[in-house]
Amino acid sequence: MTTVTKKQLVQDISQALGVHPNEVRNIIQAFLDAITDALAKGDRMEFRDFGIFEIVVRKQKIGRNPKNAAVPIVIPARSAVKFTPGKKMKKLIEKGPAPKAPASPAPGGFQGPSFGG
Repeated sequence: MTTVTKKQLVQDISQALGVHPNEVRNIIQAFLDAITDALAKGDRMEFRDFGIFEIVVRKQKIGRNPKNAAVPIVIPARSAVKFTPGKKMKKLIEKGPAPKAPASPAPGGFQGPSFGG
């Protein structure tokens, strides 16, 4: 399993769609900013088949210090972002990881991600 960074995502989308990387980067950043702003206002973000982002309140709880378990630590209530995957994403994830791509480029050139519906 690898980590896909925003930079890699920009490159993949740019190559797949033939759009300049700066345009893709600006669109992705605007999208992320819009999600962040909506969540900060308490809105729920729903993307069919992808998933739902929403704010939930985590209750106050008592934790334990592993070095001194006799001393309880109060963990205050807080807001957190919860993500619930959509049906399509859930199905793809349950199938397990996709087979590893070959180390050499596939015949016919780059096969970027499919962004169509």
